[in-house]
Amino acid sequence: MGSNQSWVTEFVLLGFQLSAEMEAFLFWTFCLSYIFSLLANGMIFGLICLDRRLHTPMYFFLSHLAIIDMSYASNNVPKMLANLVNQKRTISFVPCIMQTFLYLGFAATECLILVAMSYDRFVAICHPLQYTVIMNRRVCMVLVVTSWVFSFLLSLVHLSLILRLPFCGPHEINHFFCEILSVLKLACADTWLNQMVIFGTCVFILLGPLCLVLVSYLRILFAILRIQSGEGRRKAFSTCSSHLCVVGLFFGSAIVMYMAPNSRHPEEQQKILSLFYSLFNPLLNPLIYSLRNAEVKGALRRALHKQRHIGDPTCTRHKI
Repeated sequence: MGSNQSWVTEFVLLGFQLSAEMEAFLFWTFCLSYIFSLLANGMIFGLICLDRRLHTPMYFFLSHLAIIDMSYASNNVPKMLANLVNQKRTISFVPCIMQTFLYLGFAATECLILVAMSYDRFVAICHPLQYTVIMNRRVCMVLVVTSWVFSFLLSLVHLSLILRLPFCGPHEINHFFCEILSVLKLACADTWLNQMVIFGTCVFILLGPLCLVLVSYLRILFAILRIQSGEGRRKAFSTCSSHLCVVGLFFGSAIVMYMAPNSRHPEEQQKILSLFYSLFNPLLNPLIYSLRNAEVKGALRRALHKQRHIGDPTCTRHKI
């Protein structure tokens, strides 16, 4: 770097660059979606923790998915909402890099948790008699801890590669948060190594897990077709179709965003895909995975019934 160059201490998040009326509309839409996402995922996490009938491997993984979705949304959405109503859309260098680090960590963790969930469904449907032996508490803990630790170690690699780059030129990020590809465009040095590591990570975190998920559900499909009971076949199809819907949306948009050539996908389209990850995916997961599930609905009814009894003094006196 030459002596006339200086380090960038803050960035400007350009966001969506729309009219004031449209940004106000988006603010309230995104704000309500964010609140509902936190409430839905928080409710599911609470129900799984409080109801012993939900202490099974599937709901153990779902509780971690709820944590990821709440954290994922909270990493990006509050700053985006603030920028929609604020003309000063700056973010300091350290918070920006931390936002990138957490975004990558939570995204990779969700990929691996989805793989663990597909394996759980594979064992439950294809090997029902051995399910409790194979998916014991120790195996579930190992799968979850490995997913979290490996994902954030991988994110730490990306963070270290970003920190070695000089940022001395333009400071405007054409995004609503510090997304890694948008940040790399502002570097004053060659980012070839960063791009190669991102591509390698995508192959390992996206294509690899996606293949495992598809193989698992293909085996599940063959097992479902052999089920004699019509009710059992319908229940299995319902569960797996909802899981595949989330997997397809999550992995598909990520592959389009990070593995397809940049020239075919303008920055505005990348913003929409990122918005799906940050806001709509955390909103869809509880709706698809849990709130339409009979066991979760039963747990919610029991929790409301218990709360009603606690709050009813007549019922309390009757018990005494």
